Amino acid sequence: MATITKKKLINEISRRRGLHPNEVRMVVQSFLDCMTEYLSDGDRLEFRDFGVFEVVKRKKKIGRNPKNATVPIVIPERRAVKFTPGKKMKSLIEQGESEAKSGQQVFG
Repeated sequence: MATITKKKLINEISRRRGLHPNEVRMVVQSFLDCMTEYLSDGDRLEFRDFGVFEVVKRKKKIGRNPKNATVPIVIPERRAVKFTPGKKMKSLIEQGESEAKSGQQVFG
């Protein structure tokens, strides 16, 4: 498995669609900015077959200091982003091989 950076993703989309990387970069950045804005407002983002991004509250809990397990530490309540994969995404992940490697549109 590899780590795919935003730059690698932009270059791959550019190659597949025949678009200039700068055009793709602007669209990808706008997409990420919109997602961040919607999630920070508490909105739920649903991409059919791909999955759902939503903000959840993590309750306050008591943890342990790894350096001194006898000392409890309070982990405060916080908001976090949760991703739930869609049926098609789950299926592709379970198969281990992605249909997307063929260059065909997988989600649509």
